[in-house]
Amino acid sequence: MNVDLLIRHAAQVVTPRGRGPLRGAAMGLLTVIPDGAVAIREGRIVAVGPTREIEAQITEAAEILEARGRAVVPGLVDPHTHLIWAGDRAAEFEQRLKGATYLEILQAGGGILATVRATRAASPEQLMAETRARMDRMLLHGTTTAEAKTGYGLEWETERRLLDLLHRLNAAHPLDLVPTFMGAHAIPAEYQEDPSAYVAVLIEEMLPTVAAWRFAHHGLWCPPWEDGRAAWFCDVFCERGAFDPEQTRRILEAAKDLGFGLKVHADEFEPPLGAVPLAVALRAVSVDHLVSTPPEHLEQLARSETIGVMLPGTSFGLGSTRYAPARRLIDAGGALALATDLNPGTSWCESLPMMMALATRYMGLSPAEALTAVTLNAACAVGLGHEIGSLEPGKAADLVILEAPDYRHLAYRYGVSLVHTVIKRGRVVVQDGVLRIPEK
Repeated sequence: MNVDLLIRHAAQVVTPRGRGPLRGAAMGLLTVIPDGAVAIREGRIVAVGPTREIEAQITEAAEILEARGRAVVPGLVDPHTHLIWAGDRAAEFEQRLKGATYLEILQAGGGILATVRATRAASPEQLMAETRARMDRMLLHGTTTAEAKTGYGLEWETERRLLDLLHRLNAAHPLDLVPTFMGAHAIPAEYQEDPSAYVAVLIEEMLPTVAAWRFAHHGLWCPPWEDGRAAWFCDVFCERGAFDPEQTRRILEAAKDLGFGLKVHADEFEPPLGAVPLAVALRAVSVDHLVSTPPEHLEQLARSETIGVMLPGTSFGLGSTRYAPARRLIDAGGALALATDLNPGTSWCESLPMMMALATRYMGLSPAEALTAVTLNAACAVGLGHEIGSLEPGKAADLVILEAPDYRHLAYRYGVSLVHTVIKRGRVVVQDGVLRIPEK
């Protein structure tokens, strides 16, 4: 066969396998191919295996990459980010160092609401420039697909502007974005005295308008879900000081009726409000954070189809020694993904390898489980496990060549990027650790 690109003589080609999430002990089962090769044609993987076997199948390769001494892994997938915002919250970081809590800052008008004010006031050019820089850094750390939430507008005009800008960024940047509408990120200042009125606006006005906007823009910013629908989500922050379980249920049911996939922010803080059973009952694709989730709710999650997405960067960013109980979820047979929670308040970090480093040290994951959690399981947490997340024939040719001989270095080393080359849909977009970004 003829191929467009052959990557050969990798120290290791390492991948989970499958189209659905790996659960329980299966999360630690990776295929490791010494002296491995990957063959790519028209943006798709056509063969994976030992170099000698793959070369015997190839008549001609238009381009050959020698990966000697380097490991090859799937492109990383970040299933929970608040990618687009303006400004920073460095002053709040200092406040927390002096003892202020996240919820105290939020109740005083800071936190999410501070970023809402900055984002509403920002020009499109500022938002584009700041967000594109984050996307560049994500790509340099090996992320090839990321979920991207709105939620720093909290009124339609700004939320629409964020959607417009994400659409433009996705069209111009190799990183694929999976959009999530998160108008239910917080109660905006103008509705603080009447939160129920804002819930009504979300259900009766904003969600239908977003759905219409989605169809007008065809929605297909990235590959569609396996059933052919556009990959779009609605997320709600179910937490004290944000939305209660009944408000969350109403918003998510309305979103589900409009064709959105569902996600839920749950149990980031004490006390847990019962958002995990709600997410499971509504068959949400994922439920995220889970720091304070009680054991009985974790067991319920493990028995469901919903994926638990845990965000170690948030605990680290808050200076907390309490991390989400990943080991308990895996041992119960659940499916776990990891994400950065990239945001200006608690986890301004574009590096999924850093999340792997934290998860292996503080959440009990093995390096193999951590890699599954940022590849195949993360892809399934955005509904795209059939398309990305593993190195298998038929899937998109998204992969990362490491400046290291063993995939375990991704979790073992931290504070630097070990990414040598990134290939997105068969095109080299990072080489020798430097961006090479063609237009899509």
